[in-house]
Amino acid sequence: MLAVADKGNSIVILPIQQYETKIQNFLHENNFQTSTTDPTKIFQTQIRKTINYSTTLSPQESKLKYISLNPSAPTIKWLIKIHKTDQPILHRKLA
Repeated sequence: MLAVADKGNSIVILPIQQYETKIQNFLHENNFQTSTTDPTKIFQTQIRKTINYSTTLSPQESKLKYISLNPSAPTIKWLIKIHKTDQPILHRKLA
């Protein structure tokens, strides 16, 4: 497995199983919840309904600025921290 290092503009070579173990440990230690489906569409539908039926947002034009036209779940990029002793994994959210 080739992975990008957190600092130094370097590439790290490590077994895939070790890389996946680092990711699973990070998720478990930080109490992340995983899902097999993307709930973004469901949330966006609920948000749109709430905004459309809202009486506090009086001008119709202002309602559009609160709605994302093409929502998607964020992508996570995993980086290896080579400057740390046990080389833990770091995540960065990509748009």
